Amino acid sequence: MPLVTSEKMLLDAQKGGYAVGAFNVENMEMVKAVLAAAEELKAPVMLQTTPGTIKYGTVETYAAIVKAEAEKVSVPVCLHLDHGNSFELAVQAMKAGYTSVMIDGSHEDFENNIAITKKVVDVAKAIGIPVEAELGKVGGKEDDLEADADTNTDPMEAKEFAERTGISSLAVAIGTAHGFYVGTPVLDKPRVSAIKEVVSVPLVLHGASGLSEEDVRECVERGMCKVNFATELRAAYTAAVKKLLEEKPETYDPKKLGNVGMAAVKEQVKIRMKMCGCDGKAE
Repeated sequence: MPLVTSEKMLLDAQKGGYAVGAFNVENMEMVKAVLAAAEELKAPVMLQTTPGTIKYGTVETYAAIVKAEAEKVSVPVCLHLDHGNSFELAVQAMKAGYTSVMIDGSHEDFENNIAITKKVVDVAKAIGIPVEAELGKVGGKEDDLEADADTNTDPMEAKEFAERTGISSLAVAIGTAHGFYVGTPVLDKPRVSAIKEVVSVPLVLHGASGLSEEDVRECVERGMCKVNFATELRAAYTAAVKKLLEEKPETYDPKKLGNVGMAAVKEQVKIRMKMCGCDGKAE
């Protein structure tokens, strides 16, 4: 089916008490794998690209691939710009066909984050594109952006931020980190409930790769409506390719490498969709 925006699928998740899985894709094979999982489980799904991924390809390339593959499935599919790092990139993505964008001003102070975010929202709303923003700092590294320390989101600041910017969804910091965790993450899960009490827009959990099933499920139960997965998909793809080359070092056909990578990513996506509770929720 044609690409849809993230607005309805996240509001449906908010009402239904589940979360939409949002999966970062790096190439055609990962796009096909995520969509195959969504189709099999009848789950709404968001595919995402970061600025780093866009440097590898272009917004036009990824928009074309996702649009072509989404038309082959029966479930709602949204193409989202993850961690958009500038107003210009957000606009470029929207023009290319992205149906949802994130502007990440979390590295700025509160007022500057509001100003940057509202600038994107004003353009996006005029053409019906929802905007995700981030308040607080998620630790770890996403592309070239690295947070030195975690700064969890203040609920009342989140309320003010959402009201002043007009965003459609809000990524909040509760102790998660981008990339793989060193040790066991300690999440401030009650903070999700506290933010949900005062913020009306759907909440987003970043840095979910490596979180336990218990952590993911509890965060969703407390109010997370979108959960991002990236690093673990890259790792699954790469591990499958390495395994094939170890077992059959004579392999030279990229299609064979792609096939094992796709299979691994598809299975990981299915696991996470079930944890988020979005399986069976596609209309």
